[in-house]
Amino acid sequence: MMSLPRLYAILDVSCFSDSEGLFRAAEDLFAAGVTLIQYRNKSGDAEVLLALARELRRRSRTRVSAPHVPRLIMNDRADLCLAAEFHGVHVGQDDLSPESVRKIIGLERWLGLSTHNAQQVSEADRTSADYIAMGPVFATGSKTNPDPVIGLAGVRQARERTGKPLVAIGGITRENCRAVIDAGADSVAVISDLIREPRKSAEEFLRILG
Repeated sequence: MMSLPRLYAILDVSCFSDSEGLFRAAEDLFAAGVTLIQYRNKSGDAEVLLALARELRRRSRTRVSAPHVPRLIMNDRADLCLAAEFHGVHVGQDDLSPESVRKIIGLERWLGLSTHNAQQVSEADRTSADYIAMGPVFATGSKTNPDPVIGLAGVRQARERTGKPLVAIGGITRENCRAVIDAGADSVAVISDLIREPRKSAEEFLRILG
């Protein structure tokens, strides 16, 4: 079974004023030692999305020496995951089914699936997804219409429903991340609390998570 790092960073294009801001944040995360990063771009412009993804991949390979090159995960788009030569793809409940995505990306790349309640976790456990994301754990501002908050109790319930690696997401900060791991998550996905000072914030997360 795959092993997830404690910190799963998410770079959402909407959080940055321009592409250089995105790349600077990425390079700060690389420098901090983050080894798993999801690239999220909901703009819908496939050409731009792919161009940014390829530049992100290029910088990850030129700024970090093997074997420490971070794994890059594409949000939603299995086709662009292949085109950008990313290491995997993450899909939601309204995207292509995990089995359809698996046929596109093959067995070598990682496949993650978002869930928002215990029933969805049970269903995800029966798919070919390599890991399951569960949330939002806490209130979050990263989505316009977020699903209901599950709290730490929801993380514990999700842990009981699956043996797959579990990623907790939603409102996770340096102040509450340790409690989320203690509740049963293998990894915490973070967006907002990495934006202001990406390197410093990531280093603090990694220290706290151990």
